[in-house]
Amino acid sequence: MAREGITGERLTRTAAELADEIGFDKLTGSAVARRLGVKDPSLYAHIRNARELKVRVALLALEELADVAAAALAGRAGKDALVAFANAYRDYAKQHPGRYAAARFELDPETAATSAGRRHTEMMRAILRGYDLPEPDQTDAVRFLGSTFHGYVSLEMAGGFRHTPRDADASWAWALDTLDFALRNPSRKPGR
Repeated sequence: MAREGITGERLTRTAAELADEIGFDKLTGSAVARRLGVKDPSLYAHIRNARELKVRVALLALEELADVAAAALAGRAGKDALVAFANAYRDYAKQHPGRYAAARFELDPETAATSAGRRHTEMMRAILRGYDLPEPDQTDAVRFLGSTFHGYVSLEMAGGFRHTPRDADASWAWALDTLDFALRNPSRKPGR
């Protein structure tokens, strides 16, 4: 029987907050139980195991990030949309590092298909419509953007840019300008 006051939503939100504080990789059921002031077995009225706890945090993070990105994109197109989406992504990662890591957690195919992860791809494809990219270039561009955003944000959060005087925001702006240029001027491979 579930302990009064603990709901699946409260459990997930507490786990997400804790992941932001200690890191998603260090998130455990025991740590969440301590935060909630209950014994470990109390959690298992709401989750089956530690993996389910992490999946719940991942799904929450994907949903939150999709909502933030959608709000940032509203009414924007072209480079303005690209920059708004990228900034929403970067800001979320900085504000919620544990949740951001959770959004990268590998989900089984069925769970992934019903997650907000699809919304992220759809938003990127909507941005790319402003660049008039045909397939398979559009799929390549979605992967390119996601990889660039994730790589930059991950390196920045790990302190990878602290060793030079150049401000990380200035480099971020340069990267976004370069992405916009690349999308407006896609390379053509022989045979295309």
